[in-house]
Amino acid sequence: MKTLTPFHVAIPVHNLEECRTFYREVLGCEEGRSSNHWVDFDVFGHQVVIHYKPKSEEALHTNAVDGKNVPVPHYGVVLPWETFHGFAEDLKSKGIDFIIEPYVRFKGEVGEQATMFFLDPSGNALEFKAFKDMGQLFAK
Repeated sequence: MKTLTPFHVAIPVHNLEECRTFYREVLGCEEGRSSNHWVDFDVFGHQVVIHYKPKSEEALHTNAVDGKNVPVPHYGVVLPWETFHGFAEDLKSKGIDFIIEPYVRFKGEVGEQATMFFLDPSGNALEFKAFKDMGQLFAK
């Protein structure tokens, strides 16, 4: 596997302050630079920027994966196995309403992984996942 470098992603939010609090207080992300229209966050070493955009009435779309309805689009981070489980327990203790509860997907198959999905306050779908064997990340 190549050496990984931080990714950058900018996502729309319709309530900047509510999402700012969510990413900082619920997800535990450190806040970086900001303006009246955007805020940078360190999300497990990656740069995620929330940008204000007026609310859209677009419905959440899903595709079936391993018998679950996975929201599209979504973004997130692949975490170390132990970090994933600690993070999942922390989110449960904070009352996160999961779209897909933390579980192990593709159990016993190529690409076996722990995963969970939930929404931020603006309806952006987040997935956090982990592999016991990181060599399975791109396995076919």
